[in-house]
Amino acid sequence: MKPAWPASLPVAQVRVARPTDKLDEVVRFYATDLGLPVLDRFSGHAGYEGVMLGLPGTDHHLEFTADAAGTPGPAPTSENLLVLYLDDRVAVDATVARLRTRHAPVPLDNPYWADVGAVAFADPDGWRGVSLPPRRSWRPPTSGPTTFGCCTPAPGTTYAACSSWPMTPPPS
Repeated sequence: MKPAWPASLPVAQVRVARPTDKLDEVVRFYATDLGLPVLDRFSGHAGYEGVMLGLPGTDHHLEFTADAAGTPGPAPTSENLLVLYLDDRVAVDATVARLRTRHAPVPLDNPYWADVGAVAFADPDGWRGVSLPPRRSWRPPTSGPTTFGCCTPAPGTTYAACSSWPMTPPPS
């Protein structure tokens, strides 16, 4: 069963919006290269134009906007990430192959991502997108100890499963 939003915060939709001076290039990266469908576009809205991307029929979208009057500035850090959990390793490999036709993978500062087999690419603004398989098929980190936010590994180990984290450790 899919968890519900808390009653005190009945969210109906999540949209992450950010500005760009390279709207066409950013849309090409996310729509053409990555493969997210364009859901909607707008222009002439108080000097703004924009594009919403995401999965049709879902309540999770990305919105990129351009202001005719100015620049949004650079991406904040290399640790500001859009993480996409794909169905399986085959989907990750296909996505990475598609992105590699026009983009080179970029390093991630946190070694955790390499430990779980993630691959990252920078969009035209320098924001990083990370592709990896769903949590249930992640391999455990190879170095540690590692803290996963909701738990810390047992002494002498580098991996621990969390009851609030829907993941089962791989067989030994």
